[in-house]
Amino acid sequence: MKNFFILAFFLAVTPILAQEAGKDPKTTELWAITPKVVTPGTNFGEAPSDAEILFDGKDLNNWTGENNSAPKWEVKDGAVTVTKNGGIIKTKKTYADAQLHIEWRTPAKVEGEGQGRGNSGIFFMERYELQVLDSYDNKTYPNGQAGSIYKQSVPLVNASRKPGEWQAYDVVFIAPRFSENGRVITPARITVFHNGILVQNNTEIWGGTQYIGLPFYEAHGKGSLVLQEHGNPVSYRNIWIRPL
Repeated sequence: MKNFFILAFFLAVTPILAQEAGKDPKTTELWAITPKVVTPGTNFGEAPSDAEILFDGKDLNNWTGENNSAPKWEVKDGAVTVTKNGGIIKTKKTYADAQLHIEWRTPAKVEGEGQGRGNSGIFFMERYELQVLDSYDNKTYPNGQAGSIYKQSVPLVNASRKPGEWQAYDVVFIAPRFSENGRVITPARITVFHNGILVQNNTEIWGGTQYIGLPFYEAHGKGSLVLQEHGNPVSYRNIWIRPL
């Protein structure tokens, strides 16, 4: 009953407040919250002032390899390249909600086809994979091509550049929320621009990436950003992140 009277009062006074607001433009000006100043990069793809630089082309000091060992990938000419049997690399720091910029390149010399051609992947929180693949004139299952949430969501379009050309992902990742007993309150969501083109639009992620079987959720906290080794010499550069 109390809630009923509160609702009735709100409905009654709202038109009055609206009328008063219409008399003075200052009544709808919000001054109490001031966004912090972030200086954007000079050129597209450059890190803004509040970003954490994960790879600047010089070293892998922010990364570890399998089982927290030293990374085995090759750093050369401003890029880091997957080495065969080099295993994954992952950030030393862990993240949840984040904005990510990452540039990647598949080999100019085309070898293999389908999933065997320029294959790698970017795992958010060590669980949720944004696929990296040479998808330029390369047929494979659509929810496994570049820009897909692997084995889940097909990209809106195929925005792939030719093999050997640098490409970019700009991503907003929102981590899942769990209750105290481990149930999903809200699933993870992801928005992805591939070479400046929207390919995932606030897409719901159905659970951790699975190669076999359906995705599912397990409660977890923050996790590292992981780059996958899949047997192909895929290169990465200019990697930065903004925790949100």
